[in-house]
Amino acid sequence: MELTNDYNQYNPGDVVYVFYRNPHTQDVANVQAAAVVNNPENPGELAIFLYETYYPLTNEMAVYSSEADAMKVYQEYFGYE
Repeated sequence: MELTNDYNQYNPGDVVYVFYRNPHTQDVANVQAAAVVNNPENPGELAIFLYETYYPLTNEMAVYSSEADAMKVYQEYFGYE
């Protein structure tokens, strides 16, 4: 499993997996599929589109190219599914 967060490896249309914390219940986090898209607010940059919201794709974001990789890291951090 490769844990690089090199956001330059992604292209618009890619499906990636991120940790998503429920905004209404902060102690609940899940692995969620999201789409890589062109950032509508900053042309030339990429964003993650998740739940009708655009998040800039930066090195500060933990993004995984497979659900299995995301779940493995999720288990290491949270210890539950």
